[in-house]
Amino acid sequence: MPAVWRARYRLTPWWARVLIVWALSRVVTTTLILMLARVQGENAWTGANPNYVDFATMWDGRWYNIVAVSGYPTVLPLTAAGQIGENAWAFMPGYPVVARSLMILSGQEWAPVAVFVSVAFSAGTALLFYRLMNRMLDSSTALFSVVLFCVAPLSPLLQFGYAESMYLFFLTLALYLLLERRYGLLFPTIAVMALTRPSGLAFALAMGLHVVLRFVTRVRDPFGGRERMLAVSVAIFSGVMGLAWPVAAWIVTGSLTAYTDTELAWRAPYIGYQELVPFAAWFQSGVWWLGSPQGILVVIALIVAFTLVMFTPAVRRLGVDLRFWVASYALYLLAVFFPQSSTFRLLMPLFPLLGAVAMPRHPLYRIGIVLLLVAAQWGWLLICWGVDGRDWTPP
Repeated sequence: MPAVWRARYRLTPWWARVLIVWALSRVVTTTLILMLARVQGENAWTGANPNYVDFATMWDGRWYNIVAVSGYPTVLPLTAAGQIGENAWAFMPGYPVVARSLMILSGQEWAPVAVFVSVAFSAGTALLFYRLMNRMLDSSTALFSVVLFCVAPLSPLLQFGYAESMYLFFLTLALYLLLERRYGLLFPTIAVMALTRPSGLAFALAMGLHVVLRFVTRVRDPFGGRERMLAVSVAIFSGVMGLAWPVAAWIVTGSLTAYTDTELAWRAPYIGYQELVPFAAWFQSGVWWLGSPQGILVVIALIVAFTLVMFTPAVRRLGVDLRFWVASYALYLLAVFFPQSSTFRLLMPLFPLLGAVAMPRHPLYRIGIVLLLVAAQWGWLLICWGVDGRDWTPP
């Protein structure tokens, strides 16, 4: 790099560097999206060759639209067999409430507002993610972590009518506040985060592990009574917020299992209607996709591989608290999630691991990994977003 460019780079504020990365990544991703929209045929959500905002608010974006405009049903819909059917209670209110508020203020319709909200939160997340990574990594590696986040295979969701962009913003903020030990500010952050995407219980576990570690190491890292009570209160509050939405569904519908029954409706096309048995769904999915015992063995291998990854030197460099979050969220998914077409999207909260991927500094590695992730974006758009009648859907 010429000396003049190095000088300009050093004089550029960190936030400007991050926003440049974010903007360039949005140009690349938007180009891919528009290329696919140009050949999109008529489908259940749009006509042929839809414009950007219509194409970006398909699939579950329609559910968020329903929530923003009509709210939640007081009577749960039933299938012909008498089971609880798919309904809006599976979609938390944080994102549609923000979009609805802007719809009222601006007079605009759902689609452009929903996309605007996601894009704005994605920029904010990129900025926060840099600050988060820069606590453990040097500035160059932290910035490259942002690059990977912005070009990741599912980064198109950061500008679609989905809640992920807003959720990742508040999750990143919560993790940053946790590392800063600013426990008081975690209360409002967790409240919004847990009502945007299911995460309160996972964060409660991570917070609990943080409290235990601080208590055990209190001799070399003082953990006074006031700070201790505040941290414990945050862990309890996060657990309460993790249960708040199922309780709200119970109060409104009168059904104690309204939320879990609604979530189970999405796996019914695969394995039929079954009870929610913690830690069983991954094995049920493995058998459904691969048969027995192959499916069970694959799930066990994935668990072992993930555990080994968590103890690699690169991941350990991310610090204990981020590893607590990654492990807690992974355990939460293992306990309640049935792997299917939205698996990749539900893995997005593991994004702090991108810091470990960003550590190698060789230019060929960094160029290669960026090109690979951009190609994976195109693959995800083709497989999980575009509608051609043969989709592995919904995304």
